Amino acid sequence: MGFKKVNKATVRARKHRSVRKKIRGTSERPRLLVFRSANNIYAQLVDDVNDKTLTGISTLSSSVKADADKAEGKIARAKLVGAAIAEKAKELKIEKVVFDRGGYLYHGRVKALADAAREGGLKF
Repeated sequence: MGFKKVNKATVRARKHRSVRKKIRGTSERPRLLVFRSANNIYAQLVDDVNDKTLTGISTLSSSVKADADKAEGKIARAKLVGAAIAEKAKELKIEKVVFDRGGYLYHGRVKALADAAREGGLKF
């Protein structure tokens, strides 16, 4: 009788479903969604009531890419994305959001993005 090996992606997806049961974005207070890949990080503002993505940004976006390429390390890139998403939210007159860590631990790049978004003026 052995242990069943579980894929990391499967575990993260299960955690993400659990988190999503509890949080929901509206047009007044959208959900700040974070997705992390091996080399990049993505952030979106999502209105779940109308099933609409309001805005999104990543380390691959043209406005961030030049600075992200110069940045030392992934955490520095995550901070750039956090500041950029806060700036885009201000343009849309959004101050409050619900944070969705996407099944990832609130640590490292996810925490850096959240802290930079808070410093940029977002409240969550």
